[in-house]
Amino acid sequence: MQRTMGKQAVEWLAAAAADPRSCKRQWDQGADAVLLEAGRIWDVLSVPEQIGLSALDRLRRARPRASGPVLVNSGARRVGFFLPPDPVSDWVGPGVRHVGRGSWVAVPPPYQSAGWRLDWLLPPDGTGVLYDPAAVEWALRQAGGARTALTRVSRSGGERPR
Repeated sequence: MQRTMGKQAVEWLAAAAADPRSCKRQWDQGADAVLLEAGRIWDVLSVPEQIGLSALDRLRRARPRASGPVLVNSGARRVGFFLPPDPVSDWVGPGVRHVGRGSWVAVPPPYQSAGWRLDWLLPPDGTGVLYDPAAVEWALRQAGGARTALTRVSRSGGERPR
């Protein structure tokens, strides 16, 4: 079962690559990470590490079974939540980066062991489950307290409905 889930996760992640075979080959040859295009299969919401870890803890307590992939970049001290692609919204807030269509994300293989600079806090399971943006927004607001002025805004103007 574990091996099957790992293969599904590899296939799911590699599907975001311009050349999935090349992506898988690079991981097989020991690449720590490959660049994958955001905006087709997933977007990434990257936030400062302290708030991201606190938000993840809140999400896991609120919905222990409902989770999507989450990356940590220990060098940059950032946490990235994988969300459904959203070409019409931007996330606005201190230290918040919404990575979508036209952007690239360094992604390690889903089976990579802990201890690397770029690592999975929650690896993908291969099913395509992603975090609900409204749940992540709630958790980030809770984690940041009053100092977090986080908003999702439509690129055409105005705040996104929650």
